[in-house]
Amino acid sequence: MSVICYETNFPKLSRSELNAWADVPAAVASDCLNRSQAMVGAIKPLATSMRITAQARTVACTVADNSALHAAIGRCEQGEVLVCDGQAYQDAALFGGLMTKAALHRGIAGLVLDGAVRDSLEIIDSGFPCFVRAVVPGGPHKEFGGKIDGTISCGGISVSPGDLIIADADGVTAVPFSRINETLEAAKAVMAKEENTLQSLAEGGSLAEIYGVPDIIMVPAE
Repeated sequence: MSVICYETNFPKLSRSELNAWADVPAAVASDCLNRSQAMVGAIKPLATSMRITAQARTVACTVADNSALHAAIGRCEQGEVLVCDGQAYQDAALFGGLMTKAALHRGIAGLVLDGAVRDSLEIIDSGFPCFVRAVVPGGPHKEFGGKIDGTISCGGISVSPGDLIIADADGVTAVPFSRINETLEAAKAVMAKEENTLQSLAEGGSLAEIYGVPDIIMVPAE
């Protein structure tokens, strides 16, 4: 079967626009999206030091088939991140060492895959950021096609081409393209508030007081 590729022409963020997100954690980005747009906890980095801040190019694979992912590597532009719906299948790797080398050659910023990879130590040693559901030695097929640059479901959330992917040791948050500016402004405000909170703690305050946790009601022991 063929790989279907949809036309896409999302505006590209400049390097300075991406750099403005460099210190924004995935958790803060999700908090500023009404505590949404965070992928499920099963999607984790192969190494906790891995970080991605990049716009998404999306891929949808059929179960245990990585044809579309191979094709997408050749279409992904420098600095973009591949975000792939691997159908959450964990028993056949859709990405490995050779594909990592191909992705690095094209300057791809990383991979977010709701599925499995193999050659995990090789990927880690290469420095290629990779966030996945599982690691398994079994390999894929290349017969059943897939889709590139459509809206996909990955890690329990919707991701479209051009969305901003923020991924770190905690996991992955996808910021919808239409909400990038407002979310960044909110994230900077949250981070400034957290700095003030740390100062209050240093001066003897408590988180219960700062966040308005309801009063403790003491009752006799049973």
